[in-house]
Amino acid sequence: MEQVIIGVDPHKLSATIEVVDQQEHLLGSGRFTTDQRGYTAMRSYVKAWPDRVWAVEGANGAGRPLAQRLVEAGEQVVDVPAKLAARVRLFDTGHNRKTDALDAHSIAIVAVRTKGLRVLAADGELEALRMLTDRRDELAHLRVQTVNRLQRLLSELFPGQRKKDLSALSPGCKAGPADEHGTANFAGGRAQTSKGRPHGDCP
Repeated sequence: MEQVIIGVDPHKLSATIEVVDQQEHLLGSGRFTTDQRGYTAMRSYVKAWPDRVWAVEGANGAGRPLAQRLVEAGEQVVDVPAKLAARVRLFDTGHNRKTDALDAHSIAIVAVRTKGLRVLAADGELEALRMLTDRRDELAHLRVQTVNRLQRLLSELFPGQRKKDLSALSPGCKAGPADEHGTANFAGGRAQTSKGRPHGDCP
């Protein structure tokens, strides 16, 4: 199958693409969000063209996050300068009015007609930051799970308390050392006995 070019007009929240062949015939197009769901949908959409090159406008600017994600996924990506895309848009349309679809088309045509566009390589620093961000998200998710588990336990120990009063950071529900019966003591109250009789209430 002939190699295709995927022109990408990137924005913070969305990316518009146009797929063309080497004769500049339109093969496909679409607009996708830049979150994980949109990115996955975009990658799935272009699987119909296994021999593909992504042409991203401003791969060192607004297009850098998306361009680097594609590079890290093993895609071939070239950088299209905005001035070249604007020139093609002007010559092809007779005006320089911008729309996402026109921009994606112009970017793809530049990549077809221009040799020697800069081929992107993986950015090690950006990859390290992405790994740290992923780890932070994992820890945040784990913290939410831990707090929810603690709230469930506290609701069993102190029935009738509102959920907001059972926060993991609530100053009135700090556990102290257990007594001789193994019952945990709390500031302002004690846990229930095994028979359900409360020793005290948490304020």
